[in-house]
Amino acid sequence: MKIKLFTVPNLLTLSNLLCGAFASLAALVYGSLEWAFWLIVLAAVFDFFDGFVARLLKCPSAIGVELDSLADMVSFGFAPSAVVYAMTVGGMAEGTPVWIRLVATFVCFVMAAFSALRLAKFNIDETQHTEFCGLPTPANALFFSSLGFIGVRTGLDFGGWPLLIVVVAMSWLLVSPVRMFALKFRGFGWRGNQIRYLFLLLCVAVIASLRIYAIPVIILLYILISAIRWGMQANRGGQEPAEAQAAEERTDEEARSASDDAPKVE
Repeated sequence: MKIKLFTVPNLLTLSNLLCGAFASLAALVYGSLEWAFWLIVLAAVFDFFDGFVARLLKCPSAIGVELDSLADMVSFGFAPSAVVYAMTVGGMAEGTPVWIRLVATFVCFVMAAFSALRLAKFNIDETQHTEFCGLPTPANALFFSSLGFIGVRTGLDFGGWPLLIVVVAMSWLLVSPVRMFALKFRGFGWRGNQIRYLFLLLCVAVIASLRIYAIPVIILLYILISAIRWGMQANRGGQEPAEAQAAEERTDEEARSASDDAPKVE
């Protein structure tokens, strides 16, 4: 069987991977958190378009699915860990004991390990077509890289041990059972899309007031809204209202049939 390596979707995925690699270098070697941020943003753009183009051109492939996970691990697993390392260990005083540096380094790169678990779980979990189980890795990467960017632009110090505590919390969210909604609309109607329209309206309001600095706030809003929604569903015994449940089942059925022709995209 002949395997096509250099298809358009695969080239986009490789561009995602390269952006993640250069973002890591920017943070670890050159100390540029601004460049690291923009490269991770660009990686997220490539990550969106590789799946979109694969569906548009009707050329999905098994190798593309595997390559996508590898690229995401670099761009949204290792790269944000490198950014946090630069913000914490990279800023420690000259005489800081080695054991403290090692502990902080371990915490930084635990996030990469949990990102790998998140991606592996996503690949085998057939329930994540219309929503996610745990925080998506691109959202996590954008959160931490934007903190570094904002710190450089404003002079605010987001580093230190408080940031490492946030790393631990976000690492847990990556593999948590919390169901987080995906921005996949069921048509343009209000019914079944309420949570998505609410989130988009909040995003517009936050961006209007904070502009580029809105990214971490948007990610936190996404987590908060998803957690509230998940908690409300749990209190109802995990059951949606009849109309929403029916719409969910129809969407799931469509997604499962579509998955035979196109790869999942986190």
